[in-house]
Amino acid sequence: MRNESRAGRTPGSRKRPALLWLLLPYVLFLAALPLVNRVTPTVLGLPFLFFWMLVATLATPLSVWLARRGDLKRGRV
Repeated sequence: MRNESRAGRTPGSRKRPALLWLLLPYVLFLAALPLVNRVTPTVLGLPFLFFWMLVATLATPLSVWLARRGDLKRGRV
């Protein structure tokens, strides 16, 4: 194994903590959904579940941008 480093990993398998931002949409859309499945509290005239989905939808491009920005800082494209 010529391309392996001393730790036994290949050079392309370094840790990429910026990719943890990509878990945010998953958590907002799926993991937290049973907790926010309510109608009674209204936020800005919307049922709470609709408001939660709106916030999750708007947060998704932000999290993707943060993950890309983190990769670019580490020198990955």
